[in-house]
Amino acid sequence: MTRCNHTNLALIPENRPRVRCRHCHLTIEVKELGDGYCPECFESSGRKHYAFEPVATDTTGPSRYRCEDCGVVIEA
Repeated sequence: MTRCNHTNLALIPENRPRVRCRHCHLTIEVKELGDGYCPECFESSGRKHYAFEPVATDTTGPSRYRCEDCGVVIEA
């Protein structure tokens, strides 16, 4: 067991809106879709796929914190 008192906590941000590519199934945050096409499909095949489906995010759960000293995740 760790002897850390967990006094240096950082809030882990809630889930942000994510989408899944219908071609390669990559799950990515909406804000990371710079040009609107799947970066994984483009990198692997050179084709730009624009078909995505939204991924459900759970925002009703407890807040999560990470101890910056030992790395443990705490739900409160």
